[in-house]
Amino acid sequence: MTAALTPALTAALETFPGFDGAPLALTRMGEGRPVILLHGLFSSAEVNWVRYGTAALLAGAGFACLMPDLRAHGASAAPHDPAAYPSDVLARDAEALVAHLGLEDFDLVGFSLGARTAARAVIRGMRPRRLVLAGMGLEGLAGWARRQDFFRDVIDRFGTIRPGDAAYMAQQFLKTSSVDRDAVRLLLGAMEDTPPEALAGITMPTLVLCGDKDNDNGSADRLAEALPHATRATIPGTHMSSVTLPDLGHALADFLTRDLGVNA
Repeated sequence: MTAALTPALTAALETFPGFDGAPLALTRMGEGRPVILLHGLFSSAEVNWVRYGTAALLAGAGFACLMPDLRAHGASAAPHDPAAYPSDVLARDAEALVAHLGLEDFDLVGFSLGARTAARAVIRGMRPRRLVLAGMGLEGLAGWARRQDFFRDVIDRFGTIRPGDAAYMAQQFLKTSSVDRDAVRLLLGAMEDTPPEALAGITMPTLVLCGDKDNDNGSADRLAEALPHATRATIPGTHMSSVTLPDLGHALADFLTRDLGVNA
């Protein structure tokens, strides 16, 4: 028999206004120090953080997990108006969440697209105490145009991509999600490249965390080397499987609770 979850480990869903007032979904779990968790492309807060126990692990370690569904994902608004997707729209939505909750002292974690969003938000001026960039390498930040073209191709050829094609696994994951493909296609064009020199603006203690078989977004080692105060950690898994394993939550909890001796 599975024990009932305590209230602190029960996911609660609400909404908050994005940068333009669009209703965006927010899942909360736990009580304690706030940590914002940003999911990956074609995913959601439930899939990335709740389903496989990462949020529950962090909540058990004393964190209040704040998990938005990114625009055009999950239960959040997915407008088809191109005006709803200005440059850095996801970073703007993250800023709107911080303002909506009145957060002043918090941590920020992103996986893949969430990591790219977190990095852009910090470069724009957001100042979390600690930052985690997971499932991300230097080329995934600096070479977004190439990744954008890859995902646009997945959307455009959706349902016709066969096994053996480099885009096949992305298509299969997209099939499991409920994202609006037209809205996500618009979203892809709203992201900016982040040149390596811009990473000097990320001055808080940062964990660069990647699966041992995850090279989807380039070199995590090179990303860590480009950051002023980075720690590099490796967990088991590919880009897809690493979020399903408990190692992800343990690595996050270890970093976020560790005394790094570095002041942000």
